[in-house]
Amino acid sequence: MLQAALFDLDGVVFNTEPQYTEFWGRTCRTYRPDLPGLEHTIKGQTLTQIFDQYFSDEADRRLIVDELNYFEQNMRFDYIDGFLDYLSQLRASGVSTAVVTSSNQAKMQSVYRQHPEFTLLFDAILTAEDFAESKPHPDCYLRAAARFGAPVDACVVFEDSINGLKSGRAARMCVIGLATTLPSEVITPLADDVISDYTTLSVKKTEQIMSLSR
Repeated sequence: MLQAALFDLDGVVFNTEPQYTEFWGRTCRTYRPDLPGLEHTIKGQTLTQIFDQYFSDEADRRLIVDELNYFEQNMRFDYIDGFLDYLSQLRASGVSTAVVTSSNQAKMQSVYRQHPEFTLLFDAILTAEDFAESKPHPDCYLRAAARFGAPVDACVVFEDSINGLKSGRAARMCVIGLATTLPSEVITPLADDVISDYTTLSVKKTEQIMSLSR
């Protein structure tokens, strides 16, 4: 039943969301104090989307890019508990795996420096440069499924943000939400199941979730 497992990056593979929330909270309070809580609204969006909607001043944009680049070069990339074991189960079962992230290649270089093994863990890594449309549009997940020749009902999406969950839903795939960024009650309406980490998840349980989501 399960042919492809598709993972967002931040808050799904790596426990980075608390760091990003701190960064964007500080940034938004500096440049957009008129929009309290904006750091939560923009979760799952690309930098281009964030700029287009909320930061029109070119000087501000240049400063934010410099600050973000410095931040991402120095942030920690710690795997979510149980992720590596779960990924190993998937690959042993012949399930294709992909990262499907709104992060760009510059950010991914920071990941690769800290985790040289990262590219060997997945069959594909799709970044912001690979998509015509960003989340919550389904394009990114549909492209990932097409990469493997997998029908959408044989794919499972792992997401933690509202835009990401909506993207998986719009792709008509089974969606498992991680309560790493938002409370479970917030993401439950957009997910077929909610987990806090991967320590209790198995391939068999994933297929059971998929079966119940039909």
